[in-house]
Amino acid sequence: MADEGDGNGTVGYRWHSAEATGANQYLLPEVVRLLMTYVPKPARVFDLGCGNGYITQALCKEGWVASGVDGSAEGVAQARGAYPDVEVHVASVYDDLAKRFGRFPAIISLEVVEDLYDPRRYAARMLDLLEPGGVAIISTPFHGYWKNLAMAVTGRMDRHFTALWDHGHIKFWSYKTLGFLLVEAGFEIVTWRRVGRVRALAKSMIVVARRPK
Repeated sequence: MADEGDGNGTVGYRWHSAEATGANQYLLPEVVRLLMTYVPKPARVFDLGCGNGYITQALCKEGWVASGVDGSAEGVAQARGAYPDVEVHVASVYDDLAKRFGRFPAIISLEVVEDLYDPRRYAARMLDLLEPGGVAIISTPFHGYWKNLAMAVTGRMDRHFTALWDHGHIKFWSYKTLGFLLVEAGFEIVTWRRVGRVRALAKSMIVVARRPK
């Protein structure tokens, strides 16, 4: 899912298969519900940081015209091998992707922003990729008071925020900071969701943001 390595099926830039990751299993149902709400089928959907292509091909099966890019050549190779009818390419989330692929009514970008050194550039590129009025659905691990407290009490803080994870998460987002990033880039915030576990201990948060018309 990420351009610079993540913890969902990868080791650094390595992908072992194109099968669903643990994160896919709780993210995909909510992403489908949100797309059904905001982007009727068969709209075009761009998967920014598509990883091994599992989510991209799942959206194609659901009836959207989905394509994507990822910075991992190995991830894209896995996707092409397993899902030959799905359009995926090697590219950085920092590239001028609108010039190469055009603009879309919807973008998804799942578990990517926490891995990026330059999230402002990423947000700007994402805005460029959207048609006026288009929506972006972005997920990242959730952090909040009760979850952080639970990790501290159970001794899991070191594991969660480990500095020993090669190519792992380098930025940790809250509603406030992710919302600020997107509004600063020119988005309008539409809604928030939490997925995985109960709400207070959610694994990830999802924001829907719109490019103004």
